[in-house]
Order: sequence, then structure tokens, then C-alpha cells
Amino acid sequence: MSDKLDKDDVTGVETTGHEWDGIKELNNPLPRWWVWVWLLTIVWSIGYYFVYPSWPTLSGYLQGSADWSSRGEVAKELDQLRQMQAQYRTAMEGKTLAEIKADASLMDFAYRGGQSAFGLFCSQCHGRGAEGAVGIANLNDDYWIWGGTLEEIQTTIQHGVRDENDFDSRYAMMPAFVKDGILDQAQAKEVASYVMAMSDRSIRASQEGATLYQEQCATCHGERGEGLKEMGGPRLNDAIWLYQGGVEAVYQQIVSPKHGMMPAWGSRLDPVTIKQLAIYVHSLGGGEN
Repeated sequence: MSDKLDKDDVTGVETTGHEWDGIKELNNPLPRWWVWVWLLTIVWSIGYYFVYPSWPTLSGYLQGSADWSSRGEVAKELDQLRQMQAQYRTAMEGKTLAEIKADASLMDFAYRGGQSAFGLFCSQCHGRGAEGAVGIANLNDDYWIWGGTLEEIQTTIQHGVRDENDFDSRYAMMPAFVKDGILDQAQAKEVASYVMAMSDRSIRASQEGATLYQEQCATCHGERGEGLKEMGGPRLNDAIWLYQGGVEAVYQQIVSPKHGMMPAWGSRLDPVTIKQLAIYVHSLGGGEN
């Protein structure tokens, strides 16, 4: 083996002995400034090892002399936020919904808290935009089965709809008129046509359908299909349908009605959060005065 060093003919610099397609790698020394930076990073990393959290252990991790962690910082920030919220929540506890709405700062706090709570507890059924779905109420319009005032919305949220675990739950059941033998199929079809004719003038309704409606349906839905909120009877004289519209769909609802259920949130959420939700839902666009 030759001990003679290989040097580049052009620069005279020693090579590393590596060669690619006739191109040789020069064995230039590292820049002095780069070497010092590299050494400083080593020193800094050793200091970081002792000051800040570093290696994991069997029971946790090395916490460091500074006793600092990003998780601890987040916990401190959350504590500060809870302290800031506490004064607003305390103020809301002793005020009515109308008083909260009249206070700009409380209203802003209630709206934002309600928006957050809605996304966490309500959006799974009503949708992120509260647009609802088939069998689930749209909360953006001005149509309310049980009433759309602040107090009525609060009651609905607190006690739910058809929640058997809450004695004060909103409760209304539509009979299965055909299955229970109250009407026969022909009569049910006449009623369905009459109901659809309330909002669609292209549909012709018979006098028999009108008579049967007044006898069997007006008690809950109103004589003109305007709905009765105190009874939980939906309005029938518009184009808004909880379980789809059309003569056939209305007929099926008369034969064997569908009934949804909303849980009573009063046993799951604190009173302030219930108020926040009521204010947020009321402000979506269809809240009644």
C-alpha cells in the first residue's frame, strides 16, 4: 500500500481518496466558525438536559431543575381562563335570560360559551350549522314546535322532548290513527290530501278530508293547521316538514307516526351552560321575542 498522499492537480489540496466519474473529493478542513457553532450546540444541549424536561424514565421523565413543562404552562393558562370565566358565570347565575341579553359583556360571553357547548353537545344531531335533518329540527328558521322565546328554548333544552327520565319533559304523542283503528286507510288518505292542500294549492282536498281533520287533528295542530305550541303540535300550513312532505309521507305519518326524542340536558349540564345554549340557539336567526 502506498503512503503517498493524493493531491488535486489544480488546487494542490489533499483529497479524501473518493472519486466519482473522475471527480475527486477535496479534504478541506471544516470552517472554523462552523466548528465553534457545533461545539456550542453540544454545550447547550448538555445544559438543556439538566434544566428542562428530557429523557423518559420508568415512572415519568427527568423534569429538570427549572421544573417547567409545556403541559404545566397549558394548565396555568386554563386556570387563568377559568378564573376569568368565573366572574361572568357567577353574574349569569343570578340573572334572567332577558337581563343577560341586555348586558353586552354577558351576552357576548353567553353567546360564545353557547356556541362552544352547541358544538360539543348538540351538533351531532342538529348539525354544526344547526340546519337539522329529517326528523331533527332546523334551529335557523322561525318555526318552533314548542316555542322559540328564550324561556321556551331554555325549558326545551333543560327538560328535553319525550325524555322518560325527566318528569317535566316536553311530551306529545300523535296517535297511530290507522293502526289504532281510529281511521281507515281511505280516510287517512283524505286527511293527508287535505293537510298537503293547506300549503300546496295544486292539491285538491275533499270535504271529507276537511271534516276528518277538524274532528281528529285540529285539537293539536289548530283549525287552520297553524300549530299549537302549548300542545307540541307542529304547524301544517307551510312547506316546512320535520319528517318530509308530500301526500304519501303525510299519509304514512298518519298511519304509523314517527316520534323523535331529545335528551333532558338539565341533569347533564349546569344551569349557566343551559342559559348559554338557550341564548345561542335563540340568536341563530329564528328566535321569537
